[in-house]
Amino acid sequence: MPSLSSLQDNFNDNVIGPNWGDSYGGVSETGGRARVPLVAGAYAGYQTGRAWTFAGATVYLKLVTLPAPPSTGTDVSANFLVTSSVDGTSLGFKYNAVTSMLRMQSNVDYYDPTALEITYDPVQHLWLRLREDGTNVYWDTSPDGTTWTNRRTLATPAWIPAAIDTCALDLYAYRDAGVTDYAEYDNVNTLSDGAVWTASAALSAQTSLAGSVTVGARATAGLTAASTLTAVPVLSAHAATALFATAALMADAASSEIPEVAGLAAGIFDLHVEQGATYVQNFRVADVPDFTWDGWSARSQIRSAPASDNGDLLLDLGDYMTVIGDTIRLAIPASVTETLTRNGVWDLEMVSGGTVVRLLQGRAVVSLEVTR
Repeated sequence: MPSLSSLQDNFNDNVIGPNWGDSYGGVSETGGRARVPLVAGAYAGYQTGRAWTFAGATVYLKLVTLPAPPSTGTDVSANFLVTSSVDGTSLGFKYNAVTSMLRMQSNVDYYDPTALEITYDPVQHLWLRLREDGTNVYWDTSPDGTTWTNRRTLATPAWIPAAIDTCALDLYAYRDAGVTDYAEYDNVNTLSDGAVWTASAALSAQTSLAGSVTVGARATAGLTAASTLTAVPVLSAHAATALFATAALMADAASSEIPEVAGLAAGIFDLHVEQGATYVQNFRVADVPDFTWDGWSARSQIRSAPASDNGDLLLDLGDYMTVIGDTIRLAIPASVTETLTRNGVWDLEMVSGGTVVRLLQGRAVVSLEVTR
């Protein structure tokens, strides 16, 4: 049950990622943004597959480039929708370039007769957010992605809790007439504009698989000191899955208590847990001479949604983590994985005193047991 809370993209690698596999109409990733063309009479959009869940989720983004008002025509818009598997059933925002209004709608048969509209302000309404808490759906706006103002609240439609793993996020635009231009979206579920690299990951178990991961990293982190230390660390995860990422870092030689990997943004790594089976995973820092996690402790949780969204705690992984030298070992007994019945999100943080380093984050995907 991948929550839309776990979908993140800042579009900075200029490659349409695998999460947007149902995109259409000639969209592109250009200049660190998701660009959706408006060609008269044609729909285009960045769209995920119908494999996500909006129940208990939050999804937000920045609408950075608006379609131009039409010199001709009556329907020009940029849209941010969560859609169900039923055509025409969706909810979200619609910016109307003809009227300069922002519409907050919960559609059935493509229309909401009770939708709320406000005059669009490109500063105050730059960021848009949809969230659901098990009781209501909320439409929020923000000038900076941090301070939010609620604009509409509606009792959760029945299709949202029913549409588990069948929702999609659709960022689409349309123009019925006029000169071709485009709308642009950015920063889906992230405030970071740091660079993003795509690396390869080798997965091994009883059979061989191949996959890809996206790892975010800051290119440099400069600290002022009498001397500097240049390091090129590699963050690796070994066991059922191997994850590799590299980043050039600058570290203050006098601040050796903070490891070089602290300069990395958290890598994206999904846990794939088989219910009722023992799960073992090692995360190791390689290619950093004499690196050790001595004096550090690991903390990690699986939740139904990020903690800021009051997600339910599904499993505290701290009791099953061991820190040995440069390696963090996660070993979950079969009797514990047997208690997992739903998917969620997770992250891994290393703690030493007041210093916290988030190493990994992603989905926790549970494969339900058949043999009992």
